[in-house]
Amino acid sequence: MSKKAAEHHKKAAEHFTHAARHHADAAKHHEAGNHEKAAHHAHTARSHVIHARGHSDDAVKAHAEEHGKK
Repeated sequence: MSKKAAEHHKKAAEHFTHAARHHADAAKHHEAGNHEKAAHHAHTARSHVIHARGHSDDAVKAHAEEHGKK
């Protein structure tokens, strides 16, 4: 695997990890009745998921480019 693809996979994993933490925080705040804080964490989690998916797509593209498939 190319270094470029590997870096994108690592970044995707980092963003998914951050998203999971924010979802956990959102759940805690929701259960405590802090709905504004819950919404904030839920939106932040969504942003991390979007970034992770972008890195995942870029990793696939880098892998395809390395092996001559498009």
